[in-house]
Amino acid sequence: MLPTLNDSQPHLRHLPWLQGLRDQGRLFSWLLWAMIAGVAFCELGCSDHSGSPPVGQKPGMAPGGKAELPPVPVVPGVVLEKDVPVYLEGLGTVQAFQTVTIRPRVDGQIRRIAFVEGQEVHEGDLLAEIDPDPYRALVDQAAAKKAQDEALLANSRVDLKRYASLLAEEGVTQQAYDTQSALVKQLEAAVKADEAAVSSARVQFAYTSITSPIGGRVGIRQVDQGNIVRANDQTGIVVVTQIKPISVVFTLPEQTLSKIRGEAGDTPFTILAVDRDNMTPLAEGKLSVIDNQIDTTTGTLRLKATFPNQDLRLWPGQFVNARLLLTVRRKSPVVPAAVIQRGPEGAFVFVIKEDQTVDLRPVKVGPVEQGEALIEEGLRPGEKVVVDGQYKLQRGSRIRPAEAPAPAGAPGPRSSAGAAMPGKPGP
Repeated sequence: MLPTLNDSQPHLRHLPWLQGLRDQGRLFSWLLWAMIAGVAFCELGCSDHSGSPPVGQKPGMAPGGKAELPPVPVVPGVVLEKDVPVYLEGLGTVQAFQTVTIRPRVDGQIRRIAFVEGQEVHEGDLLAEIDPDPYRALVDQAAAKKAQDEALLANSRVDLKRYASLLAEEGVTQQAYDTQSALVKQLEAAVKADEAAVSSARVQFAYTSITSPIGGRVGIRQVDQGNIVRANDQTGIVVVTQIKPISVVFTLPEQTLSKIRGEAGDTPFTILAVDRDNMTPLAEGKLSVIDNQIDTTTGTLRLKATFPNQDLRLWPGQFVNARLLLTVRRKSPVVPAAVIQRGPEGAFVFVIKEDQTVDLRPVKVGPVEQGEALIEEGLRPGEKVVVDGQYKLQRGSRIRPAEAPAPAGAPGPRSSAGAAMPGKPGP
């Protein structure tokens, strides 16, 4: 602190050097306050007239505080116009077109098995043979009884003719003639019964040869040769299934019934059988039956389709995805499925405008088939959309086209050190 001159110190007033120090201190204080005021003035107003940004604005930000980001690299695409098939999909089970369990119709010992397991057989082919000797004897016995009764009938007819002559000459009574006539009729009935017995014995004899009632493939043998079988056995000898053609029974939600009936025409619907990976087609057939009622426990409708199955790609008991071709949308806008984005308000896409900025547009998406999505509303053919790189975008973002990413496992460009470097060719 500089000493202060007052009236109580008159002896100091005559010192000129002390008075100079006091004047310099006042000048220093005024200069200090002037510098502080100048700094404050520059902070408040000078920045509006200089090249530095205003207070509170960071470098690289546009007026208003909005960041100016560099263009976002994206993979662009074009909305195409295609004919798009519309399918209804359901889980199906392959069933044999016909299935027959071969059972014996007479008792006896199996003398011969005439098929090989898994063999293709035709209608009428011999499958097994039961010992026929007992039934051949029954046929012979019935035939002998018939011959006996036929001989008696012939003799009775001769006697009846003789009685008729004697009755005209009153050589016999009317009662004797009537008795002989009744005997002839009795023997005629016996001969007819014998004919039926012979036919029955022949049928039983024919049952000793077991043939296939349908064409198909035999399964695993249930009874071996030499065993005794009976007509009431439930196990059977073998099962024959017809797999050319073959059937697929599948279910669809009950809400699809109105769509099916609305698109029904003279031509049956086409059905595709697809493997469980939902990518590999197995066969193509036609819809044959729509069940006459809806399952009230599951709310589903059962349908049945028929497939030629000449290549045997469908097998009974196999699970497949059945796809009913409902209709074909002609000249519809189609985009890759990766274009579709999901948000709180539904599906949307990023549309590329002429000034290389993007706009967010809501869309209504139809079926997605083989990586392509049908757009029902929101896009027109020929518009440009963002296929990849959407995670960095927002409405109004500037973009620049980039190449699509290389498939997984593809070798990329490498630096001189051997590491992959984007945009630089390898050695």
